[in-house]
Amino acid sequence: MKLGISTASFFTKVDTEDTFEYIKAFKAPVCEVFLSSFSEYDGEFTQKIVNNKCVDVHSIHTLTNQFEPELFSLNPRASSDSLKIFRKALSTGQKLGAKYYTFHGATRLKKIDYNFDYVRLGKIVNNLINVAKEYDITLSYETVHWAYFSEPQYFANLKKQCPDLKATLDIKQIMQASGDYRGFLNAIGDNLTTVHLCDYDENRKLFIPGK
Repeated sequence: MKLGISTASFFTKVDTEDTFEYIKAFKAPVCEVFLSSFSEYDGEFTQKIVNNKCVDVHSIHTLTNQFEPELFSLNPRASSDSLKIFRKALSTGQKLGAKYYTFHGATRLKKIDYNFDYVRLGKIVNNLINVAKEYDITLSYETVHWAYFSEPQYFANLKKQCPDLKATLDIKQIMQASGDYRGFLNAIGDNLTTVHLCDYDENRKLFIPGK
């Protein structure tokens, strides 16, 4: 296991392409690169990010609501356009040498009970897994309290359709979902690739890991 730092830790404080020197100064051997804008998926900024990399990149992460929910859209044009953006992000990840793509997917925007069609979802996610493989990257579905994977059973059911599916465990997100991380770990099993760490107390106040 390796402990690293996400460039998201510097969000709004340091531009993505300038975070690596800080991560290296903290003696972290690896990082997750959080791509927070469309301009970071290709072109000039992508090259800056690649050129400035001085620590190993474990994974990449994108700003979910920019396009990931539309990968599940019933509108073919929307899903097709989103897939093109997904490929651009994967291309950046490949250039950075990332092993994993931290994936949020579709969101739970409505306060209703969601009845998931796991066969349909499985076909979409399997396609995303295969597209990611074209860039030598593994899709890793993250626990997120406002997205589909906000409960352990979602992953357990989706995994039946997607045998190659991996997972990222986010401690803060599970706390915000009022869940027990052990239930998520049981559902994920040996498919865990990444853990997003934080500490919190009985009042749900967040602290840095180890506090």
